[in-house]
Amino acid sequence: MSTEKAAKEGERIAKVMARAGLCSRRDAEVWIQAGRVSVNGAIIDSPALNVGPDDCIEVDGKKLPKAQKTRLFLYHKPTGLVTSARDEMGRDTIFDHLPKSLPRVISVGRLDLTTEGLLLLTNDGELSRHLELPTTGWKRIYRVRAFGDVTQDRLDALRNGVTVDGIRYGKIDAHLESQKGANCWLIFTITEGKNREVRKVLESIGLKVNRLIRISYGPFELRELPEGEVIEVHPSELPKLIPGFFK
Repeated sequence: MSTEKAAKEGERIAKVMARAGLCSRRDAEVWIQAGRVSVNGAIIDSPALNVGPDDCIEVDGKKLPKAQKTRLFLYHKPTGLVTSARDEMGRDTIFDHLPKSLPRVISVGRLDLTTEGLLLLTNDGELSRHLELPTTGWKRIYRVRAFGDVTQDRLDALRNGVTVDGIRYGKIDAHLESQKGANCWLIFTITEGKNREVRKVLESIGLKVNRLIRISYGPFELRELPEGEVIEVHPSELPKLIPGFFK
C-alpha cells in the first residue's frame, strides 16, 4: 500500500505503534517527529498518517513487531528505581530489574524514584493510555508516612480540592491512620494522579512525606505481592475489570 493510500484508510500510525507494545501513543508521536520512523521505506515526520496491515513500518531501522494479545501485569515497584526505559543520569530503571520472561512492556503512568508499591505494566500502549486517563475516574490509593502533625478536620478540607503553586487538584480523600511520634500515617485517595500530587498537597498543609506506597489503582490491588515481584492479571478477567477498553 502506498503512503498516499495509507493516509486515507487504516489506523493512525501512532496507535498501531502503541498496540505493538513498543511505546505509548504519545511517545510514538515524539519518535515520528524526530525522524525515527519510516513507512514503506520513507521517513515520516508527522503522526497524521493512517497505515494498513500491508504497510512496512520501521523504527530506528527495525521492523515494527506484530501486535500481541493484550496482557496486563501487576508489579511491586521498590524504591530507588526510575520508571522509564532509559535514564539520562544512568540510574537503574524498573526495566533493568523485571523478569526476563516478561514480554516487552511499558508502564501505566509513573511512580517517582522514592515511591514504592503498585505499578501496572502492559504490552499494549493503547491500554496504557486508556488507564492513565483521569476520565476513567479510577481511584489511586496510597499509604503515606509523613513528618508532622495533622488533624482529620484539616484532611477533610481536601475533599473540596486544593490549589498549590497555581495547580488545581481535584477531590482528595485523606484519612489519618495513626500518629506515631513525629510521624503520621495516612490513607490518601486521588483520581487524577498529577505529577507528585500526593507530596505537593501534603507539603501545602505542613507535612513532609518520607514514605509513599501505592496500594491500589482502580480495581487492581497490591495486597501481599512481594517487593520486586510481578504477577499477570488473567486475560479472561480483563474485559470485566476494564469494560471501557474491551468492546
